[in-house]
Amino acid sequence: MMTKSFTVAIIASGLFAFAGSAHAGSPGPVPVNLGTAGNFVILTKTGITDVPTSAVTGDVGTSPITGAADLLTCTEVTGTVYSVNAAGPAPCRLVDPVRLTTAVLDMQNAYTDAAGRPSPDFTELGAGNIGGMTLTPGLYKWGTGVNMPTDVTLSGGPNDVWIFQISGNLKVSNGVAVHLSGGAQAKNIFWQLAGLATFGTTSHVEGIILSKTMIAMQTGASINGRLFAQTAVTLQMNTVKQP
Repeated sequence: MMTKSFTVAIIASGLFAFAGSAHAGSPGPVPVNLGTAGNFVILTKTGITDVPTSAVTGDVGTSPITGAADLLTCTEVTGTVYSVNAAGPAPCRLVDPVRLTTAVLDMQNAYTDAAGRPSPDFTELGAGNIGGMTLTPGLYKWGTGVNMPTDVTLSGGPNDVWIFQISGNLKVSNGVAVHLSGGAQAKNIFWQLAGLATFGTTSHVEGIILSKTMIAMQTGASINGRLFAQTAVTLQMNTVKQP
């Protein structure tokens, strides 16, 4: 009887310990292969709008649209600004349509890879509201959008991987942050979404954004990661830093 009671107590304690968090027993799925897209911090198909002054660290590219659709200025980018033609930002633009075409194809393949991963570890967590949660490595899937009204923590080691499959939009509320703990790294976090990504004012996000449509960063928002949009990226005095 004593042994049985002790076992029940351990189980109850374990359930309590993981309340408010998602727990996976493995380091998560295999990372998404970004191919040559991984050389860029911002990559889009239809352009980049910008309300100065933003600070972008890493290479930037737009294709197949003309370089005139990249409204970043050279002083805002610590890296190379690639363009399909001479209409890109002067004088720092580098015209390389072949490189951009390959990178955009790799971006699309990375999106397809992330979206097609089978057998998720977690489905419909929080009915799409993950505010306040601590998420451990794994494959997460929602048939809806995902909202972060309060801070979220990703807890895992430096080689652990998170993939988030989101059928709708991703919205991070004003002032909300994604935190990393335990050595987790932004390069191993993949947000795949079929809809729009919106990062509220002064919010902070960690990871690679693979958006089927637009990524909209509102005033003062920041990201340690990459912005890959199959339409456009909009910036408003943001900080974008490659992991």
